[in-house]
Amino acid sequence: MMLLQRRTPGGRRQVLATLDGETAVVEGFESTLDLATRAIASGISLSKAVAQADRGERVDPAEELAAGRLLAPIDHPDTAHLTLAGTGLTHLGSAEGRDRMHKAAAAGDATDSMRMFLEGLEGGKPEPGVIGQQPEWFWKGDGQHLAGPGEALRVPPYALDGGEEPEIAGIYLIGPDGTPCRLGYCLANEYSDHVTEKHNYLWLAHSKLRQASLGPELYVGALPQDIRGTARIRRGGSLAWEKPFLTGEANMAHTIANLEHHHFKYDLFCRPGDVHVHFFGTSTASFADGFATRDGDTFEIEAPPFTLPLINTLRVSAQADKPVRVRTL
Repeated sequence: MMLLQRRTPGGRRQVLATLDGETAVVEGFESTLDLATRAIASGISLSKAVAQADRGERVDPAEELAAGRLLAPIDHPDTAHLTLAGTGLTHLGSAEGRDRMHKAAAAGDATDSMRMFLEGLEGGKPEPGVIGQQPEWFWKGDGQHLAGPGEALRVPPYALDGGEEPEIAGIYLIGPDGTPCRLGYCLANEYSDHVTEKHNYLWLAHSKLRQASLGPELYVGALPQDIRGTARIRRGGSLAWEKPFLTGEANMAHTIANLEHHHFKYDLFCRPGDVHVHFFGTSTASFADGFATRDGDTFEIEAPPFTLPLINTLRVSAQADKPVRVRTL
């Protein structure tokens, strides 16, 4: 099952569900958050909550996307209660580009990035019930940094780069008792500043404080083990860069359960009612191929089982970076 959110031409919000190839309005809900909250309160699954609701108007998701009516499939009315975070060096082969980036500055035979990747490769897929090796972790911001399909990804004045990272994100709602509840998975662009990161690995935290975008569909159910997608960058209507990417646990050094444990082991991430979008990492980025993005470039990411692509355009701020003025009270 896929869940989507749209805004009608009249401004009304609706939840859509795709079942057996047919997409229709889920009556009685204005957001995925509302639907998930009802499911948790009733002790049922999202699929059961949709099945119990009335089905409304039938719609064509591709037409809705083209018309700009689809929103990110999850959001929160109070952006401070939506957390964007992620884990890196999680995919087989993902350390190669990072290792090349940092090798020149490393004194030893292996960079910290490669050592972290190898530790994950050895201990990132523990037996069920066993805690595995912790991954690299980063924070991207709150709901203010969440971009939906078709929305711009902005390069702020202080940024040195704006590059795509095609991957999968897990979507969670914290229940009333503090239990993280996984709603499903989204196609994602964990957009980052790789030039800032390359300057000094200790600047990784700065490089990740950027927007991120989600594809229009929330996939409800078990994520396929092997996902094969394609990332593209178009410039002036022409294809400027393209590369396949692999994800899913068959192509990862960590299990999703291990990544989830090392995020939600922190009590501050288990506040009832909060939404979490957690990015699982990527194995592909144009920056690793020496590609430099420009204002107006369009990122396209697609991967089955998602039926719709994630498309965002890069917009570089025209403002100059300047000191922040702090007022003394």
